[in-house]
Amino acid sequence: MRSRRRPARRHDRPSRYRRSWREVLAVYRRPLAAVLAALAVAASLSALAPEHTETVPVVVAARDLPSGTVLDAGSLHIAQLAEKALPPDVLASVGSATGQQLAIPVAAGSPVASTMLVGPGLLTGAEPGTVAVPVRPSDTETIGLLSPGQLVDVVLSQGNGYERAADSTVIAERVPVLWVPTGSAGSWLDAGDAAGMVVVAASRHDSVELAGAAARGKIFLVLVGPG
Repeated sequence: MRSRRRPARRHDRPSRYRRSWREVLAVYRRPLAAVLAALAVAASLSALAPEHTETVPVVVAARDLPSGTVLDAGSLHIAQLAEKALPPDVLASVGSATGQQLAIPVAAGSPVASTMLVGPGLLTGAEPGTVAVPVRPSDTETIGLLSPGQLVDVVLSQGNGYERAADSTVIAERVPVLWVPTGSAGSWLDAGDAAGMVVVAASRHDSVELAGAAARGKIFLVLVGPG
């Protein structure tokens, strides 16, 4: 009697492909793990990398520069800085700043703007009608206590207490100092009689009082706080 051969079941067939993949994984397990780790690190670095920022050339201080410094090529250089982080009035060429005088101190590496210079830029952002007025205090030692941005009351003192009774009047309140002399021989503002003056920002009304105050008596500057 002829016996029939039982057909082989699917699961009884040799698992060539399955064994092949297992062999591949066994052989290349470590290289594959290294590749996957490298891809993970690359993805992390890409996520943490800062977004590309456009930069522009600007004038910066080559060293710490005190207020009153007359700028020259040795005190400035050009640096590439992020455009989004810069104010609109920064200078783009050393030549545009050479010969100008700083109204405020500038730290090394900081950009130089037109509003930092003695001149029309000092009044940038001031209320309409504000003017820069030179004031000569009678007590010149007070000048050493001042710096640009300091608020002062300007006091006019008349009389000597003998022939005429002493009388003191505040003729300008809380005016900001724009410029103080530094003793630098390189600036005409620090030369001669100008060395004893300061420049303040005042309204046109106060400027009339300030302009003629020296002829009426002694002028004193009183430092006041921002509050």
